[in-house]
Amino acid sequence: MIAVIETGGKQYIVKQGDIITVDRLDEALESHTFTPLLVADEATGTKVGAPFLDGAKVECKVQEHTRGDKVRVFKMKSKKHYHRTAGFRAAQTKLEITSISA
Repeated sequence: MIAVIETGGKQYIVKQGDIITVDRLDEALESHTFTPLLVADEATGTKVGAPFLDGAKVECKVQEHTRGDKVRVFKMKSKKHYHRTAGFRAAQTKLEITSISA
């Protein structure tokens, strides 16, 4: 069974056993439940929510809280002797999909 979930303004296609990296969720959580937008099952067809499916859920287990790769930002204005370098690392959470129910 495949499901499409939404978190942090992004959509992810997941199936049971997948490990996905999403934007940081609450640190105190050990598990999380998402309401899917779409659930695809080979035997019964595809169910599409408007915007979410009633009664369907995707359960995840939080594996770890990490930070992403460093992104460098460089700003420069030519002929003005202006340049700045900055960077950041996004806070992320690794999730393992434990079950999908429709």
